[in-house]
Amino acid sequence: MADSVATPHTASEEFAKRRRSPAQQIQHYIHAHSWVSPLVALALSGVVFAILAPTFRTPHNLSLVLQQASVLAAVSAGQALVVLSGGVDLSVGVVMVLSTLVIGKLVVDAHAPGPLALLVGLVIGGVAGCVNGCFAAYLKMNPFIVTLATLSIFGAMVVLVSGGTSIDAETFGAVLNWTATSSRIGTFTVTAGMIVVVAIYLGLGYALDQTAWGVHIYAVGNDAEAASLVGIRVARVKFSAYVVAGIIMALAGWVLIGRIGGADPQSGTTVNLDSITAVVIGGASLTGGRGSIVGAVFGAVLVTVLRNGLFLVGIDALYQDLAVGVLIVVALGLDQWIKLVRA
Repeated sequence: MADSVATPHTASEEFAKRRRSPAQQIQHYIHAHSWVSPLVALALSGVVFAILAPTFRTPHNLSLVLQQASVLAAVSAGQALVVLSGGVDLSVGVVMVLSTLVIGKLVVDAHAPGPLALLVGLVIGGVAGCVNGCFAAYLKMNPFIVTLATLSIFGAMVVLVSGGTSIDAETFGAVLNWTATSSRIGTFTVTAGMIVVVAIYLGLGYALDQTAWGVHIYAVGNDAEAASLVGIRVARVKFSAYVVAGIIMALAGWVLIGRIGGADPQSGTTVNLDSITAVVIGGASLTGGRGSIVGAVFGAVLVTVLRNGLFLVGIDALYQDLAVGVLIVVALGLDQWIKLVRA
């Protein structure tokens, strides 16, 4: 009998739910499950492009889309981590490219073994994250301005290290070229690079969902002042987000080596903004504290599907960028709408 009596809190919640309009119910559901909207958009895009361009739905093209999305998805994982902590990183793409060039130069010019070169590449990514984190977290500088500056700095370093020339992966050895290896699962081709990306997401997803560090990332991104009042070291948490993101960029560079067959200073030119697009489309709030790693995956695949589908339909590259820009505006509008949620 006691179980049938609702507490005042439960009763008020049930009453609030009954008063919600269908639009408000959708709003609350998306707020609680931020990955739903990019998944729906991805499904709709797939249907539209499959109708407009029959080539789109072939196993070969779908495999190609996933391979293309793997690099962006890896970068978006690091970007999502920074955004969840309340920051942003405009330098992710050049950090990735810089790490690949350092790895390539060590192998080709210094004749370093592949595993050692990869380790140094990870250190380079971590150091780049330290630089961004020091300015954004400890010196409390605007992360947009800071990473815009480091975008130029790291970009100049890319030119200095590469000399403006690419490095072929033929001399990189088995370890560095491992991400290019592929196998077939039915009619689909799966590369080792895709497996690396899955491992990144599984590890980062576990850390965010099952560890105190993950709870602190969300708490700091949601309300840094409140997090500080309960004893969370806000600056340290933000700093760690940038460092881990930098290491993830180096891993993305390893995936990139397998994807393009070497290290190229011109690669990843659109990744900086595309990663932010993927994260925002994936349901993360640019003010921090809300979003999920799963959403970043769907966002990255959606951006890749959009570019691939528009290309197959015969749309000029200029209009592809226009479509991605419109998608960003729509995602930001959806984010503002979701923020109006009232419990």
